[in-house]
Amino acid sequence: MKAVLYDAPRSYSLTDVPTPEAGPGQIRIKVDQVGVCGTDLHIHNGDFNAVFPLIPGHELVGVVDQLGEGATRLRLGEQVTVNPNVYCGHCPYCLAGRLILCENLEGYGSNFPGFFAEYVAVPERLAFSVEGLPADTAVFAEPAACAMHGVETLQIRPGSSALVFGSGPTGLLLAQLIAHGGASSVTVAAPSAFKLETAQALGVDHTVQLDRRDAEGNLRRLREQSPRGDGFDIVVEATGSTAVGNICVPLTRNGGTVLVYGVTRNEDLVEFHPFDVFRREITIKGSFAEITSFAAAIDALRNRRLRTDGIITHRFGLDDYGKALDALANDPTAHKVVITA
Repeated sequence: MKAVLYDAPRSYSLTDVPTPEAGPGQIRIKVDQVGVCGTDLHIHNGDFNAVFPLIPGHELVGVVDQLGEGATRLRLGEQVTVNPNVYCGHCPYCLAGRLILCENLEGYGSNFPGFFAEYVAVPERLAFSVEGLPADTAVFAEPAACAMHGVETLQIRPGSSALVFGSGPTGLLLAQLIAHGGASSVTVAAPSAFKLETAQALGVDHTVQLDRRDAEGNLRRLREQSPRGDGFDIVVEATGSTAVGNICVPLTRNGGTVLVYGVTRNEDLVEFHPFDVFRREITIKGSFAEITSFAAAIDALRNRRLRTDGIITHRFGLDDYGKALDALANDPTAHKVVITA
């Protein structure tokens, strides 16, 4: 079969690799399409603890085409998606039920072969049925699950005001789930006018276009447009930009919460005044991937509490994987990019 195979950071080829067989307890999936996200760009550059050689890709929708011995929950021809995150089950965090904090957490597409291929074989326990959902919706199951975990982490107080930095696919998923999670108003802030138009079409209450060159001006405009003029109860950093991270605490109301959600490089730093956090009792939380949120995310996609209309803008085949990465990184008209196998 054909697959995108890296031998080192920034060094990959579309190559022939053995087609996997479904082993005991596994299913084989014929890949339909796979989402490309910012994490894939980090992996391309050798970040995100990527282990090479590697087939990347972790946002899958496809069809079951082979059942291994003992695989009985799903049927041949059923449309499925896969939770790519695998916990060890024996470290202190796993034994305490805190699976996302697993000391040995691994993932398809980062630590072992992922989904930018024609076929994949995975344990049946990691697969979820998305039968009946349009493939263009089902392909969002993994980022939707990550967003769902972010909302679970926030523990939103009813009536809260929220600001989400970032109008990429994840930012828009987060904004919708925060609104349905009890927030009274949700604002999305980003520099891209056309992505903010998508946010408005998906029902976001307010949007603010940022100027990448004017951090102080952004801070002033956002504070002025907050419901009470003094910031937001919840501020989500979903861009991975340290410049954005630097203004999150100042935009958070007394007693509010900052959620660090965007992926940065390991060495990146943000700045805040610890006295400000101390005096105003600001909470800073992180949200990393997910382990147990897939079913809830798929339910939200099925009942349209979570909408993806208009987010996919670009499609490429496996042979144009490089163009897909380039579009995601450099094309201002690219929102969600998908690879079709």
